[in-house]
Amino acid sequence: MKLMTFDHGKGPRLGALSSDGLIVDLAGRHDVPAFQSLQAFIESGPDGLALGYEMLQKTGATLDPGSVQWLAPLPCPVQMRDFLVFEEHMSMAGWRGAQLRAKWGAPPAPAEPMPIPQIWYEQPIYYKCNRFAVAGPDSTVDWPAASHVIDYELELACIIGKGGANISANDAADHIFGYTIFNDLTARDLQFKEMQGPLGPAKGKDFDNANILGPVVVTADELGLNPDLAMKAFVNGELWSEGRSGTMHWGWEQIIEHVSRGETLHPGEVLGSGTVGSGCGLELGRLLKHNDEIRLEIEMIGTLITRINAPHVLEGMVL
Repeated sequence: MKLMTFDHGKGPRLGALSSDGLIVDLAGRHDVPAFQSLQAFIESGPDGLALGYEMLQKTGATLDPGSVQWLAPLPCPVQMRDFLVFEEHMSMAGWRGAQLRAKWGAPPAPAEPMPIPQIWYEQPIYYKCNRFAVAGPDSTVDWPAASHVIDYELELACIIGKGGANISANDAADHIFGYTIFNDLTARDLQFKEMQGPLGPAKGKDFDNANILGPVVVTADELGLNPDLAMKAFVNGELWSEGRSGTMHWGWEQIIEHVSRGETLHPGEVLGSGTVGSGCGLELGRLLKHNDEIRLEIEMIGTLITRINAPHVLEGMVL
């Protein structure tokens, strides 16, 4: 099932896409608490999912997808964490980051990518995102005035369905509700400056509308535990990034096992995969500028478009 949140003048509503691509307004069933929001639908568990499929099979009023405003599927998630599980990104982004810092007076970057720290191979690494800084499809993001280095990050996100603590890898699949696309926008200059601390990231990631989710959440019964999906990023129509989610070094079962150790996960939490290999401008040595449009595509999920409003950044940096 493909679930979405939309607004057509009555506030956020839960919808599902029919087989012909039209929106079924699930929220129109006011007598069903599970249909009042995607968060409520997730919390309703298997019974809500079964009822949702039942509604999709019935004939009834539908909406043209172009007639509504598409919102982030979860406009304010209960929690967000972002991991770093693609080895190619870990290697190349670190090296390119060193080249970028060298432009700002740091020591010269090494001639080739640096070894990945051993801890990365020992456990999944993550940070907690700003759950209040979420935006949805077709968003225009006002870039922070303090930043002049603009980047996107192409990621797959997993939505927790059933909560719990100390979840084993063998049981993790039962705790996944579904998947969506995540564009983790990053102010690289702010990020590299603050992480000399060493702590963070903070302002490099924390600004309004920095976390773009959507366009839909595809339920796990459609995609499985570790789907191998084609992932692409286009900038102004030009293909920049291409990879596959199946190249994750850590699977979702290992991620869930790790993050739930001694800590309770809750329905509706968002776990980002981190950037797929070659999935950001930094790795490619190409950064964004004012009025650029980023289109992220993930097979079987859809397309997520974001535009950048940064009149103080008229030229993208090239390494």
